[in-house]
Amino acid sequence: MFLTEKQQSVLAFLRDFIEDKGISPTLEEMSQYFGVSRVTIYEHVKALEAKGAVRKSPNRKRSIELVEPETAAEPVRSVLPIKGRIAAGDFIEAVETSEEFSLDDLAPQLDDCYMLRVQGTSMINDHICPGDLVIVSPTDSAENSDIVVAMVDDDLTGSRKATLKRFFREKDHIRLQPANDELEPILVREVEIQGRVIGVVRSTA
Repeated sequence: MFLTEKQQSVLAFLRDFIEDKGISPTLEEMSQYFGVSRVTIYEHVKALEAKGAVRKSPNRKRSIELVEPETAAEPVRSVLPIKGRIAAGDFIEAVETSEEFSLDDLAPQLDDCYMLRVQGTSMINDHICPGDLVIVSPTDSAENSDIVVAMVDDDLTGSRKATLKRFFREKDHIRLQPANDELEPILVREVEIQGRVIGVVRSTA
């Protein structure tokens, strides 16, 4: 079973909480512990449920149960579309492609996620290198420090361009922060979030 770093953290918290108190935590308790919104926690729990790590009963406040590995549901095999390339340097125009990537055991049951192949070196300190494939979960919102696919207006061409950066909402602007000490952050007034990165795939060929 493939779990992202954040999903592993949520699962570990659930396991410790249930072992300590004998009941599952509420979404509110989990959001307070991790310092994120209830919506974000809900998405993580939903993903864990889809991957067979936990189960939930509807209409109950404390309904999360851990699923033991031997009883976890057989994962659904996933094939994700590679939609194009994403800049990790200067902005580039997004170009659709028809490639696909079979994840098999790597990341089963990822719903409507897709992948982008990285160009540039602006995220190398986060171990995202040129040629890597990033797994993107579609969303129009982000928490501070999330790695996001961000769309902004290009004043020179009038087109929309995309980049991969860490997202930070600050007092009077949004900072798109590269993970490369040689590069400066991008400061914008408005940005359209296309999705959040939940995993990275690197070819060893």
